[in-house]
Amino acid sequence: MIKMAAEILDGKKVAEKAREKIKNEVKALKRKPGLAVILVGEDPASKIYVKMKERACAEVGYYSEKHVLKEDISQEEVLELIKKLNEKSSIDGILIQIPMPKHLNESKILNSVLPEKDVDGFSWNSLGKIMSNEEEILPATPKGIIRLLDEYGIAIEGKNAVIVGRSKIVGRPLALMLLNRNATVTVCHTKTKNLEEHTKNADILVAACGVAKMIKKNMVKKGAVVIDVGTNKTEFGLCGDVDFEAVKDVAGYITPVPGGVGPMTIAMLIENTLELARMHDEKNNL
Repeated sequence: MIKMAAEILDGKKVAEKAREKIKNEVKALKRKPGLAVILVGEDPASKIYVKMKERACAEVGYYSEKHVLKEDISQEEVLELIKKLNEKSSIDGILIQIPMPKHLNESKILNSVLPEKDVDGFSWNSLGKIMSNEEEILPATPKGIIRLLDEYGIAIEGKNAVIVGRSKIVGRPLALMLLNRNATVTVCHTKTKNLEEHTKNADILVAACGVAKMIKKNMVKKGAVVIDVGTNKTEFGLCGDVDFEAVKDVAGYITPVPGGVGPMTIAMLIENTLELARMHDEKNNL
């Protein structure tokens, strides 16, 4: 009997489709959408992410700005820059690369961005709308995961969804978004006992724990949809939070690392910028 491996959820392909659609829609606008990125310090991973976002902006025809700030910059200086960008008409979205240096109040900085320019969807205003099932601008990674499921025709309603990880960037907002789509959601974390008992019950399993190959074959229900959000550098190269080679033999669908969730995150950020630009144009009767 031939063992069938899981179908690959190709985030790279779906992201390319999304970016192509955005590129065509931008051509019909009267102006270029504008995205400003703020990077504090020299974190290598953050610098790579910012470069990828710059490249994506250029590809779809956006106006973009990059503000690289010194590691020891004061809270007041960061807030002053955000105030200027809030007032700048050519900027539709403001993205603050996180994590930030520990001496800065990350929450206060994120919430200083005007709600109508919160491209990342991390402010209390944006997260509150998700909580109230009045979704508007969604955090890019959870939005990318939902879009990937939709593109492959994977139903969410009525499914048992288990998320391993409770960060405010992925786990928490994704849990709410899945609830809004009528899934039954379990969020697991470092204090969860008997993790395998929860993951084995998942029709949709999302690994966002930041631990290389933490999700093993014995932790996955046969035929489950497995979404790997992890990006871990090891001596053997890049890998996710899922033991891909083993898990692909039991899962029904699985995302690769790289080429799964990562490209979707960038594409959804670019899409959010376009949505904000349209809101601004509508507000200003352009």
